[in-house]
Amino acid sequence: MGKEPPLGDGKVFANRGQSLTHAGAPMKPLSEIPDTTLRAVKAVLTDIDDTLSLHGRLPAVAYAALEQLQKAGIKVIPVTGRPAGWCDHIARMWPVDAVVGENGAFYFAYDEKARHMDRIYAQDADTRSRNTEKLWAIARKVLVDFPGTAIASDQAYREIDVAIDFCEDVPALPLATAQAIAAQFHAEGAEAKVSSIHVNAWFGQHDKLSMSRRLLQERFAVAPEAQTAAVAYCGDSPNDAPMFAGFPLAIGVANVRPYLDIMAHKPAFVTAGEGGHGFAEFAAALLQAQR
Repeated sequence: MGKEPPLGDGKVFANRGQSLTHAGAPMKPLSEIPDTTLRAVKAVLTDIDDTLSLHGRLPAVAYAALEQLQKAGIKVIPVTGRPAGWCDHIARMWPVDAVVGENGAFYFAYDEKARHMDRIYAQDADTRSRNTEKLWAIARKVLVDFPGTAIASDQAYREIDVAIDFCEDVPALPLATAQAIAAQFHAEGAEAKVSSIHVNAWFGQHDKLSMSRRLLQERFAVAPEAQTAAVAYCGDSPNDAPMFAGFPLAIGVANVRPYLDIMAHKPAFVTAGEGGHGFAEFAAALLQAQR
């Protein structure tokens, strides 16, 4: 899954243990979330890489937290940049209620009783096909312009976007390189988001937030006006910024800190633990409040 890109001198999480105030935007510790706010939560949405995972692995505590939340009647929805093939597996095999994938290109929800996977896309098939051709023309140029990058190893399982690896299976490149790659896609009219491991690019207006809102309304009958209080979101990197903006109960795991300077919207709260351990920390606080 994910690993952290170097910053500046190559050190990661250099501000670990420093004040939670960063670039004028304070993040509060979990202990400051009111119990009344936690008791209102009906759905937990969460990024996967470096939010549920830690150093490329899914800790047992994170998986157990997903299962505990679901057993408590809370809807659990990963919202990820990972590919359709992975999302199909996650929707079938993990203790989750649906998955938003490829940065909002679709949502998958598995009906166990009917043994049927619902696949809902932001674009029709013809549009997806045309956009794929345009994206690959840009991606091939990016690989030449940014030595050391590669097409992500999970690209074979993607349906909509192109993922440029700058940190997962290649020697880690600086975060500034990832930002420059995203800028090149933007210059060609594409959308692009930087995660902790990839730059994901696509054509279209969808993102994590728009598809998450659609899923909540269509699948779980949570009206847009009710989502503010009913939904919590956990994330760790710049492509989570729309979600941090859209849901007031926005939680960053501790390893969000290196990205704060380039995020237009930051989480309101932060965990003490990194990755999946931080997610489990939030899940425990939520379940305790709801008990």
